[in-house]
Formats: sequence, C-alpha cells, structure tokens
Amino acid sequence: MRWFFYNILFGIGYILMLPKFFMRMKKRGGYRANFGQRLGKFSPETAARLAEKPRIWIHAVSVGEANLAGLVLHELRRLAPDESFIISTTSSTGYGVCENLAQDDDVLIYLPVDFPSVVRRSLDIINAKALVLTESEFWPNIIRTCRKKDIPVILINGRISDRSAPRYKKLKCFFGDVFKCFSKMLVQSEIDKERLIAAGAPENIIRVMGSVKFDISPPSREALEKSRSTLKDAGISPEAPILLGGSTWRGEETALAKAWLKAREKSPEIRLVIVPRHAERGDEVERELSADGFTVKRRSRMKNGTEPSGGDKNAILMVDTTGELFPLYSLADIVFVGKTLPPNIGGQNMIEPASAGKAVITGPHTENFASVMDIFRKKNAIKEVSDASELSDAIMWLCEDPATRDSFGIRAGAAVEENRGALARSAEVILSQLE
Repeated sequence: MRWFFYNILFGIGYILMLPKFFMRMKKRGGYRANFGQRLGKFSPETAARLAEKPRIWIHAVSVGEANLAGLVLHELRRLAPDESFIISTTSSTGYGVCENLAQDDDVLIYLPVDFPSVVRRSLDIINAKALVLTESEFWPNIIRTCRKKDIPVILINGRISDRSAPRYKKLKCFFGDVFKCFSKMLVQSEIDKERLIAAGAPENIIRVMGSVKFDISPPSREALEKSRSTLKDAGISPEAPILLGGSTWRGEETALAKAWLKAREKSPEIRLVIVPRHAERGDEVERELSADGFTVKRRSRMKNGTEPSGGDKNAILMVDTTGELFPLYSLADIVFVGKTLPPNIGGQNMIEPASAGKAVITGPHTENFASVMDIFRKKNAIKEVSDASELSDAIMWLCEDPATRDSFGIRAGAAVEENRGALARSAEVILSQLE
C-alpha cells in the first residue's frame, strides 16, 4: 500500500513538473535530446550496448554530482582498468559534463523516470553489475527493482541535510524499506549516519568515509591556459587582482557587483568575474547588471565571435558557459561561492576554490555542505557573511589586507589536504560489492 501511494504521488508531482521541464528544453536546448531515454525508450544501438555486457552503473543528477562521479570513475578505472561503465544523469548540463567522462566502452544515458513500468522496462535492458548513487539520490522504484534483480546498490558521499532529515524520519515507514535495499551506504559524517539510522536504514550497512569531494585533483595545464586566454580576451591583465563569484544564483550577481564597485575605491585594479550556476540565466543576469549601470562582457559572445575581444577595466566578465569555473578558481584572488546568500539556500561546492588555496567567502546558507563547513570553520579557513552588506565589507577587508587574504587561502588548502582519502576508500568498497 505504501508503494502504491508513493507511485500515485510521484506521478502527480511529475505531471505538475512537466511545464518546468518544457521550459528547460526551451532555455537549454539540449534538454530535449534523448528525452525518450527518461521513459525507458532507447535507440536500438544504445539498447544493444546497454545489454551487451555487465557494467558498473553510476548516476549523477547534475553538474556537481557529475564532477563527483568523475572522481569516482577515475579511481575505479585506476583500481580496475578492465571495468566499463554506464553513466546516467538527469540534467542536460550534467549530460554535457558526463560526455567528457565517458570513454569508448562506456554508455551515457538519461536516468529513467521513477515510474514502475518505466523502471522495469529500463532494467530489462540495462545490464548492470552494481548501481552507484551519489549524495542524496534516492529513487525508490529504481533501488527496489535493482534489489529484486540482485544488483548491489551503493550510496557514495551520502548526506542528509538539516532540512530533509525530519522528513525522512517522519516517513520512516516508507524510506526504511527503501534504505534496506542498499548494499552499502557510504556517508560523509557521523551526523549523516545518525540521520539515516533514524530514518530506518540498517546500521550495519552504513560507513562514515568523509567527503569524496576533498579528493579533487587540480585543473589540467590545458584548462588553466584556456582560462588565462579567456581572461586575456576579456582585457583582464595577469597582474590584476580578481574577485570571482562562482556558481551564483539570483540576486548574488548584483550583490557582488555592488561590493566590487565599493572595493575599487581601495583597489582600483580589481576585476570582477561572475560564473552563474545556470548558464541559461545569462540574459537575465546581464539585464539586472545593466539596469544598475554595469557593463557586462559575456564569455559566450566572445566564444562565438559576436563580441570582440579586449575591453575596459570597468566591465564585468560573465562566464555564461559550462565547464570553465574550476580552473578560473585557480586564477582568482578572492572567491565568493554562490547559492549561499538569502533567499538562496543549500550552497555550492566551496571545496574547489579552497583546494586552490584561495580566500573563500560564503553566505549563511551552506546546508548541503554542513560537514564540510564544520571542517573549514574549525580551521578558520573560510569567511562567512550573513548578507550582501557583510559580503561587501568582507571583500573590502580582504582587498585591504593581503596577508589575511593569503592566510585564509593557506588554511583552506591545508584543510583540503588533511581530509583527502574518502575517494580511495569508497572505490574499494564499490569493487568489493562486485565479488
């Protein structure tokens, strides 16, 4: 009966979400491609490849999880070079990242929607030797059907946020059955473990591993050179200090621009680079900044030749393309991590700029990285602000005090180094479940 009600409610929710999906198709373009895969309808060529031999199936919902999946894939390939993979994702931007992760013997697909008939049809085709889910990706029908087919299901880098923990606990009668279908649940912290147990997960399948995201590798030389060229083309001198807003959400671009304007009173050469979390927001961000009197130079236009290279130091560079943020962190001096200022909640990945040894600022909402933030706080390796006004003050402070700025970066880099190792441990557990 519980599964019946879940399927009814999920179906209603999916129908209500369809307008949003259609808007994404319009904005992102590539969202429409291979849409049938979401309904378990694969082309004959893809279906044949999915069925031809058993592969490890790794799911990454969007860009952040895809980057995490890239770390796991690299480690699994190192430990088990004969393995090949099915890589699934949910978003078109995630698909773009995953295209760069897949090798010739891998198969890239969109995750089938969690309807019972779609899941059954898909898993009759997909030949998986294990399913690896990232962070908090719990798809009840997929998990349950894998268990029925004796396909091990493994959660990696698992986390349960402050917001979702009470919901899982309240619905323990349902999610307890879902969590019992996992072979292993590898989580980031003791708090995540306690929350899963409270929601009905068996304690014996849970292991605390730390965050896999600490095992990030530095950007390649080619990626760094590409980013240097981007800055040069935008008229940004290699000597100019850079304030970078990474994975920004609505309202944060304007807050950064106003903070930058104030910081230029003390540091006239500082330049502002903004990388919105969703590239399709480029027009919206440009309108908002232009309305406040700022000049915007867009990476997408530079890339396709519709906007000339060069520019004045009064322009903001907006990198409204996918896959260029991480190497830009290495070239920045001060970094603000987005989705952290009100009304946004959850936070984006602050480990990436910290790994580059940068002074990192976040707003108060970092719920998706609670255990990571605890580590940075204990090391005094990150600057937290409560609102746009405090963000401006923090940027001014770090501009005026290079020694403090550098010390934040040193502590941030050291915190990342001290917490590496979850990736190797997690990969070993995944492979052990194949035996």
